[in-house]
Amino acid sequence: MTTGGARSDPASPAFRVVSDAVLAIAAERNVEQVLEKLVDAARDLVEARYAAIGVPDGDGGFAQFLTSGMTQKQHDAIGELPRQHGLLGLMLQSPEPYRSPNIQEHERFEGWPEEHPKMRSFLGVPIVAGDMVVGAFYLTDKKGGRGAVFTDADQSLIETLAAHAAVAIENARLHERSRELTVVEERNRLARELHDSVTQSLFSLALTADAAALLVDVEPERAKEQMEVVRTLAREAMDEMRSLVFELRPADLGLDGLASTLRKHVDVLRRLYATTIELDLDGESPLPPAVEREIFRIAQEALANALKHARAERLQLRLRRDGDRLELLVADDGAGFDLRGPRAARHLGLVSMRERAEALGGELRVASRPGEGTRVELEVKVGGHDSRTAR
Repeated sequence: MTTGGARSDPASPAFRVVSDAVLAIAAERNVEQVLEKLVDAARDLVEARYAAIGVPDGDGGFAQFLTSGMTQKQHDAIGELPRQHGLLGLMLQSPEPYRSPNIQEHERFEGWPEEHPKMRSFLGVPIVAGDMVVGAFYLTDKKGGRGAVFTDADQSLIETLAAHAAVAIENARLHERSRELTVVEERNRLARELHDSVTQSLFSLALTADAAALLVDVEPERAKEQMEVVRTLAREAMDEMRSLVFELRPADLGLDGLASTLRKHVDVLRRLYATTIELDLDGESPLPPAVEREIFRIAQEALANALKHARAERLQLRLRRDGDRLELLVADDGAGFDLRGPRAARHLGLVSMRERAEALGGELRVASRPGEGTRVELEVKVGGHDSRTAR
């Protein structure tokens, strides 16, 4: 096992490249996007032909395994989530790095599938957080010809990157957990709202039905009036329940796409509410499912806020795609609110929308004043997203 090497000089060009890579990665809040940037940065830093980063699942396999430099066919030959065998597993068992001029001569080398690239020089560096190995970098085939090998300087660069990677991965995980808690809280809010709505509706129905029963014999006409009220209350209760259940039900974005799903969602809302909803959709180009899901949830939350709390007469939903930029607008002419007031600070929907926008690397702008309606605008770059990550 070859270890050691001089640490990176803070004034060196290589160190500045590491610093720039770390700053770019630190801005990410999504674990998969962090891993993707890390593996690309590692390959570029040491001029490796191929690179991979693996995160263990604690059960003999990988929770995530991303590659850089491989064709799709070569990546498929590895398997989406390989087992921790050979040198893949070695890097997850010890915090010590490993370097070799020829990976094929190692005692744990087990060969490759037919489509797998044939590699020689190898550099493996574990990613350590505290006393735990939370992942590993795998670099192979140093560029520069058949005899090129990874150097002490290369190892030092990847060790520096690995130290920052541990922090970046943990920060992204904490952010995702925070978002998951926000989603749980939002679903609990909807469940409470559903319970409260159903309870109130059933209570009103029961009282009105009791009144009608008492009037049947003595005042039949008034009893008929009360039964009409019962019928109206029942319809309103059903509409409210449909609306809340629709919010809890996951949209079929994978089948229909973002624009079509938004159109179907608005069709349902038009049947449930008297508010006029104007729809302007120009975003049929497909996006990665995770991106479409976050954009849809932001639109869904903004629409729900306007319909349930703003008492608006007119509502506008607009989706625009211009190159790599996507813009979403939800605006209403309702009651509005004070953005600096306690309602805004406590409003879980606003927090959730901002969290989702940040996860996309986008910007969410909310404009509102009492009596002047509300505008929710999302702008996000979508051209750089891809779906190389292994799940």
